[in-house]
Amino acid sequence: MALTLTTDERTELLGQTVPRHTSEAFVAFLGDIVASQPRQREIHVILDNLSTHKTRAVAAFLEAHPHVHLHFTPTYASWLNQVELWFGRIERDLLTRGIFTSVNDLRSVRGIGDKRFAELAPLVTV
Repeated sequence: MALTLTTDERTELLGQTVPRHTSEAFVAFLGDIVASQPRQREIHVILDNLSTHKTRAVAAFLEAHPHVHLHFTPTYASWLNQVELWFGRIERDLLTRGIFTSVNDLRSVRGIGDKRFAELAPLVTV
C-alpha cells in the first residue's frame, strides 16, 4: 500500500493485493508508484525490514530510479509504521468476523477500504 501526501490537500492511496509478498511483486509495485507520479519526482518509501525489500532486484530498481528512496523503520518498531496502523484498522473494521468464501469476496473488501479512506480528513502537520 502506498500513500501519497501532498501539500495541496490531495491525498492518494495506491494499493495492490498479491498472493505472496515476493521481491518481484514489490519491485512491480515500486514501478506502479513511479508510474503514478510526475517524472523525476522525489519518492520516499517508508517500510519495514522484510527481506523482500532488500534483494538484488530491489537494488537494481533503485539504481535505475535514483529519485526513489527507501527508508526502513527500526526493527521491532512496527508501531512507528503508519501502514501497520492502517492494516490494523482494516482488520478490525472490515475483516474481523467476516465470511469470505473466495479470493474475490476478500477483494471486495478493498472497495470498502478505498471508500473509507476517501472519507478521511487530510493529514495536517505543524
